[in-house]
Amino acid sequence: MAQPTTAEKILEAAHALFDSEGPEAVSMRRVADAVGITPMAIYRHFPNREALLKRLSDDSFQAVAHEWKRRSKSSDPVKRLLALSEPYLDYALAHPHLFDHAFSVRRDDARKYPEDFRAGLSPTFNVTIDAIKEGMAKGVLKKDDPYDVGMALWAHQHGLVALYRAGRFSFDEAQFRVFCRKSLRRLIDGIKA
Repeated sequence: MAQPTTAEKILEAAHALFDSEGPEAVSMRRVADAVGITPMAIYRHFPNREALLKRLSDDSFQAVAHEWKRRSKSSDPVKRLLALSEPYLDYALAHPHLFDHAFSVRRDDARKYPEDFRAGLSPTFNVTIDAIKEGMAKGVLKKDDPYDVGMALWAHQHGLVALYRAGRFSFDEAQFRVFCRKSLRRLIDGIKA
């Protein structure tokens, strides 16, 4: 196996800091110390801290999208939509700092609804839209704007995660996951044809 490049080592160290402590922990000095290089050496690979954080965010979206695609193999669009909730919950609960940066924090480079999503610029949302469009084409889901339906499903899931992480549920994680599945099932039952 090939040795990781310096850029890969920088990303790995920044990812570990971000994941464990949040974006404030990702300073060029701390990343450099973790990699064993000087802070100035990072600038050969990333022009500034914002570029490094953007790359972490982009990589996180790609990883989540890959996992969503992997789990959405069912030919039944409803089963696929339900299956997509699991990696979203996994990511939100296991990586709260990265999740917040990707989905909950205002960023200038964040994708905007509806234009960026309709243009296919969201690798995660695209997987959901594919299942919704297929469900509508097969007559399994009511005809509607698939992007608006996708946003409603995402907002539902995201809202539940935000409430859970804010301490608004007395459930442990396993109970919360069961609640999310049932709640999403109710929502999907409402959009079935």
